[in-house]
Amino acid sequence: MILIVDDDSAVRSSLSFMLKRAKYETKTASNPREAIEVVRAESPALILMDMNFTLSTTGEEGLTLLKQVKIFRPRVPVILMTAWGSIELAVQGMQAGAFDFITKPWNNAALLQRIETALQLSAPVEAGVERDGTELKRGHIIGKSKGLMDVLATVGRVARTNAPVLITGESGTGKELIAEAIHINSQREKQPFVKVNLGGISQSLFESEMFGHKKGAFTDASADRVGRFELADKGTIFLDEIGDLNFSCQVKLLRVLQDQTFEVLGDSRPRKVDVRVVSATNADLHKMVAEHTFREDLFYRINLITVKLPALRERREDIPLLVRHFADLQAQLNNLPRTDFSADALNFLSRLPYPGNIRELKNLVERTVLVSGKKVLDASDFERQYHREGEPPKAAEGTSLAGLTLDEIERRTILQTLDQCKGNLSQAATSLGISRAALYRRLEKYGISVGD
Repeated sequence: MILIVDDDSAVRSSLSFMLKRAKYETKTASNPREAIEVVRAESPALILMDMNFTLSTTGEEGLTLLKQVKIFRPRVPVILMTAWGSIELAVQGMQAGAFDFITKPWNNAALLQRIETALQLSAPVEAGVERDGTELKRGHIIGKSKGLMDVLATVGRVARTNAPVLITGESGTGKELIAEAIHINSQREKQPFVKVNLGGISQSLFESEMFGHKKGAFTDASADRVGRFELADKGTIFLDEIGDLNFSCQVKLLRVLQDQTFEVLGDSRPRKVDVRVVSATNADLHKMVAEHTFREDLFYRINLITVKLPALRERREDIPLLVRHFADLQAQLNNLPRTDFSADALNFLSRLPYPGNIRELKNLVERTVLVSGKKVLDASDFERQYHREGEPPKAAEGTSLAGLTLDEIERRTILQTLDQCKGNLSQAATSLGISRAALYRRLEKYGISVGD
């Protein structure tokens, strides 16, 4: 049963009619007192609740009701209803434990989708039914460590829902592969999977890239252009590097995520899409929200489910499998004989700090396989490629790692790479297998200036 709480009889009737047509049982309440009576007497599967009542236009009454509901039924998902201008109020509700929020007037299809998602994610998992990650279609995901299997178990739990997912983790940990796994294990598998690097789209081109434009909409618009959201209709859109999105563009993105409608530049007619949103970032969005560089309402819209990827140093048992995989790919691509690895080579590779994570390991393996031309690679082959200029760090030489923390090893590696690259940050980032933005964050973390 779905409980509808709103002091507007027209809203209650409209929602009740829509939900009954979708085969849901409903009950209604016109004020907080009636709502609490239903919540205490019965156990609704979900609650649709307005934030503003006749006695309060500030939302305080709605927030109080939400907190009371969470006392009596802490696991019942609550979807809040509010006007667009009161999204800040909805954010307060999310902080108080609400599952999601919608704005009035709502889109029926989008609302039904969110209700279905909330019910799927809140349903108790029967013993032996939840997927543990071993039966998923993995794509190119390699590994069997506990950290990775925990991630894949979460993917198995959420893939078949329409819940927005935020994938976090350091640069090079494979966020795009996890996004693809979510898509290929979902009901949208046969529909488009559209990848967008938001960090690579300028503010001036954002609307044209994401929503499209009509010929003549602006000076250089010589032909119609279909935007990324329209291309992803019925499928999944992957918003990579969402933490790099300009603050003013965040508002435009929030609106289309809110009700799945947008306007093409040069055409005022609203268009609707049905898109599952998966986002990714290596930035600390919590910190960015606190610093007012990332909108809090957008943050709550994209991270209904958060999947945090472990760094490669946290899943070292996967390194031999990854090494074999990358070497075999190079052999296939370049028509080379299969390469083998000595025990000391795998031991050497398993002990490196990898600030660039899997991307750095991939670059190192591919470079060594192509340059050496040997059938069996040993530690010295990888050591030469790991530090092609200058001496390898003592931290990489077997027992000299003793007593050093991973942060100390990473700091030392960054300092030596900067020295080898003569302070050139672009070269250093490329050598480390990370982006310039990721290198800047590590410089700040370890208090390193280029002069060091």
